[in-house]
Amino acid sequence: MAALEITDNNFNEEVLNSDLPVLVDFWAEWCGPCKMVSPIVEELSDEYDGKLKVTKLDVDSNPQTAASFGIRGIPTLLVFKDGAAIDQIVGAVPKSTLTERLDKIIS
Repeated sequence: MAALEITDNNFNEEVLNSDLPVLVDFWAEWCGPCKMVSPIVEELSDEYDGKLKVTKLDVDSNPQTAASFGIRGIPTLLVFKDGAAIDQIVGAVPKSTLTERLDKIIS
């Protein structure tokens, strides 16, 4: 299952109102480190299917949402649970770092 592309228009519905915790990958096409994280995010989408909703938001196309969460550097990964941002990871990090943080949230 591929990561779900979200926008300013469907962010509230897909992320804030989700029954599952949600990982949001804030990224942009021109961002080198984002391209390094992207395959990891796709793998997480498969591995956490049913336990975590994995999404991607292009900050260039959706500046409103990025600005509202104070996203200054990308990639930034935010984890939402019950409509609130509960964890933030900035920059390209190893998959093991992400799975360790996610496992604490969904367990």
